[in-house]
Amino acid sequence: MLLTAAGSAQLAIYADNANTNDDPVDDRGRVTVGSVLIDAMELTQYAVLALGLLAITSEYTTGTIRGTLQCTPSRGRMLLAKAVVAGTVTFASGLLLGVVGTLSAWPLLGEWGRVPLAGTVGDVLAAATYLALVGVLAPGLGAVLRSAVLTLLFAVLMIVPLSLREPGITVLTRVSDAFPGVAGGHFMAGDTDPYPPLVGLALLAGWAAAALALGRAALRRRDA
Repeated sequence: MLLTAAGSAQLAIYADNANTNDDPVDDRGRVTVGSVLIDAMELTQYAVLALGLLAITSEYTTGTIRGTLQCTPSRGRMLLAKAVVAGTVTFASGLLLGVVGTLSAWPLLGEWGRVPLAGTVGDVLAAATYLALVGVLAPGLGAVLRSAVLTLLFAVLMIVPLSLREPGITVLTRVSDAFPGVAGGHFMAGDTDPYPPLVGLALLAGWAAAALALGRAALRRRDA
């Protein structure tokens, strides 16, 4: 919550300063509070993702995964249950963070901020949905690697897509658009280019489903 409040406040100050400085090039005009919140999620998502990772990696660290699998021999059902819990908690956390970020950015934007009720509610719900799906992706990867994979998630969500977006190389840019972080960003922002928001949501959900499938396969192949 502190990261979200600080990030949203900082971005709101940037937007205000850009509109009031002497350089007209960086003027953004009036922006919605929801857009500031979504930009702030780029950083704060990693704190929330730790919840999804700990749903399974903490059990491998302590060895309690043996007891979990003895009580629930069906590895697929166990992983699915953890994913449901992680997704539910991260969705609820996303709603709370959305409210915190909105309240932090609103007063600092001043005359340069817009707060349309329907649009703001939609942005908060979109951010919470994004966090929930990435929160489901996390235990799937955790089951494969059996350790904290926040660094890998950081690479998949941000580093690799950014490195692929080379100017003038359209093919690489389109590949980066298929990565979960970029797809989720298009979904939250409501972009229509390079694809509609629902396509971004479907791509992100596909990544989450693929991670769970890989995690289930790894759990079936290996003993605890």
